[in-house]
Amino acid sequence: MNVRIIKAGVLDTLQDLGRYGWQHLGINPGGAMDKWSAQVANILVGNNRNDAVIELHFPAAELFFEEPALIAITGANFSAHINAEEIPHGQPVLINKYSILQFYGLKKGARAYLAVHGGFDMPKWLNSYSTQLKARAGGYKGRALQKEDEIPIQSILSSLSLLLGKTEFLILPWKAGATMETTKEETILLLEADEWNRLTDDSKQIIMTYPFMVTPQSDRMGYRLKGESLTTTNNEELLSSAVSFGTIQLLPDGQLIVLMADHQTTGGYPRIAHVISAHQSRLAQIKAGEKIRFSFTNQQKAEELLLQQQQHLQQLQNACTFRLQEFLNKKI
Repeated sequence: MNVRIIKAGVLDTLQDLGRYGWQHLGINPGGAMDKWSAQVANILVGNNRNDAVIELHFPAAELFFEEPALIAITGANFSAHINAEEIPHGQPVLINKYSILQFYGLKKGARAYLAVHGGFDMPKWLNSYSTQLKARAGGYKGRALQKEDEIPIQSILSSLSLLLGKTEFLILPWKAGATMETTKEETILLLEADEWNRLTDDSKQIIMTYPFMVTPQSDRMGYRLKGESLTTTNNEELLSSAVSFGTIQLLPDGQLIVLMADHQTTGGYPRIAHVISAHQSRLAQIKAGEKIRFSFTNQQKAEELLLQQQQHLQQLQNACTFRLQEFLNKKI
């Protein structure tokens, strides 16, 4: 079975949790910007957490399902509709054949994730489904999805049509809590990086006190921020060194950039801080024009928050696996 793109979105791509082990060749991990929401979408429909999902930006694509499917949409809320009827966010929905999925409006967040039970049947590139736009590899032909693209789905629920009959869709009775929602002025936790002490005391105080706005020049490579101009104690040039998702660099104009999923593998600008892993998905849901505040934490707290997230995902996976199997046993 296939899902067909009947109207292209602004930048919709196939992603998973990333492509690791190739940074030494200049190939970044990439993957979903909001890895939390991508995992939750897969969990809700009974997939492996690292199965491919479609990362959607608003205005998002319109999709046609030629066969019944079990879907879930997480992350940003784009007001998803099946055949002009609204469906819930963060909850699995069984849809009938010949269904059209559309998104009517941006309610909250920056990126939504669509998972389909069984996963998208695409070949991996360097052990990942993720689209690498610069290399034009991975995902669907190494590019964003376009009109008339057909993406195979390897659904293993052969009796879906029997469950639905003539009903257009069926909302299944379990959902994920909205634990990754953002506010108008989100606080993101940081760890100090190697060049933190190059900043002047005044600049350090600015980072810890004032908000920064995400500018329209932001994308999957990095969020350019606008705030009070920052300065260093000296202008000594640095050798290029390794960077990662969440590295915050100081640009020559005194502004900051936060590296995101499609970041380069090395950089020569001062690395002043790192967004903790547990807050990277939260950061990914902040849109251009919204503001961020930064607060510093320590390594122990960062690890505790990440462990809590992983425990929550495991509990959610256990519960959803049980509920899906219970539902199928009753219905089939």
